Amino acid sequence: MTEEKKEKTEEKKEKIEVSKKAQEILDTVETLSVLELSNLVKALEEKFGVTASAPAGMQFAAGMMPQGGAAGGAPAEEKTTFDVVLTSVGSQKIQVIKEVRAVTTLGLKEAKDLVEGAPKTVKEAIAKEEADKIKAQLEAVGAKVELK
Repeated sequence: MTEEKKEKTEEKKEKIEVSKKAQEILDTVETLSVLELSNLVKALEEKFGVTASAPAGMQFAAGMMPQGGAAGGAPAEEKTTFDVVLTSVGSQKIQVIKEVRAVTTLGLKEAKDLVEGAPKTVKEAIAKEEADKIKAQLEAVGAKVELK
């Protein structure tokens, strides 16, 4: 970046007025390492019961980061769609097959193959309420189910 562009960029930024005490805190934070800053953010979140969130422009970039490494402790967005995954059949295999057929459009053979091939996804990208309902139905007949 040339000097001219730097000056224009700096002119565009608004100077935020802070108290002397706040300026001292900013100066101290400026000297912290990334690890220390991350721990500070976590401690502040815990102490005050809040969560840090990325600015609107950074949400896209934060969404591209791997799980657990989201920009400085920024929380992942709340899921709106879920996958129902049959993890274990249990002792009532025939009842589980019937329930799988009831909640999907699968035929008898396809439902049987799905149940026997557990862990398998029963339904994908469905609303939380529907996912909970399907999970309850399958667990009622002895199957073990996860929502992902």
